[in-house]
Amino acid sequence: MTSSRIFYTLLSVKQPATSWQCRTRVVSLESTTIVGILNVTPDSFSDGGKFMGVRQATDQALKLEEEGATIIDIGGESTRPGAIRVSAEEQISRVEPVIRSIRERSKVCISVDTTLAEVARVALNSGADIINDVSAGTEDVSMFQLAAETGAGLVLMHRRLPPELDEYCDQYENSPESDDIVKDVLNWLETRIDAAIAAGVYAETIAIDPGLGFGKSVEQNWQLVRECQRFIELGYPVYVGASRKSFIGLRSGIECPEMRDMSSTSVALEMKLKGVQIFRVHNVLEHARVLQSATQINPNSRS
Repeated sequence: MTSSRIFYTLLSVKQPATSWQCRTRVVSLESTTIVGILNVTPDSFSDGGKFMGVRQATDQALKLEEEGATIIDIGGESTRPGAIRVSAEEQISRVEPVIRSIRERSKVCISVDTTLAEVARVALNSGADIINDVSAGTEDVSMFQLAAETGAGLVLMHRRLPPELDEYCDQYENSPESDDIVKDVLNWLETRIDAAIAAGVYAETIAIDPGLGFGKSVEQNWQLVRECQRFIELGYPVYVGASRKSFIGLRSGIECPEMRDMSSTSVALEMKLKGVQIFRVHNVLEHARVLQSATQINPNSRS
């Protein structure tokens, strides 16, 4: 490799992000950031139907915060493979009262999990700080404009298929093909980052998610886990959601999603030691306990 090529390579590898701007909040990434999952849906793959009432959902959010969640991610539409799509009106009816109720009792950072700008706008007006868009702005062209207008944190996630066309990664009749899934996902995310910034979104508000599950085969998911440091080199906060997913269940031999927490924390710890900063999880308490141990295992790892 020539000296000029080495110099270019060094320039293209950015330093890991140390903070994430989310409206008026700055989320520090100097320590592990845990996102507690709160699905107000009847059909999510792990906790569907458990927190449909406003009081139940609010109490759960406060519990997750107490256990160590920095962010509560609230979704009104399941994104599991095969899920039936939900209208903006129905999503709003599920998430708006919950966000308002949480905001009355807590200052915790709130994220809304939606691909629709109409839902995101109502959520932000109700007190949310972050838009978690699993379509990375491909499903609603006005999402980037909304993020630019409000300065909301914006999670851009890679997916190969929308939920209604997808299958669980261990059930594909023909597995998705890729010579290098990490490279494919990186290239796609870079195009979405460029599109967001071109639309006026501030770079410091963007986080990236490789989209574990979401159209990848079992082996492709494990490659994303093993090589997650390649995403950190883009210089944006790296946000991952491995919790209780089927590729973990297949390796551990555990069919019930709710029983996969120990295996999920092991995967999170592996990614933490490689530099991943943000973890979207169901069991906050167990992840907080395990991820704190990263400092003892690797003194150079952030706590």
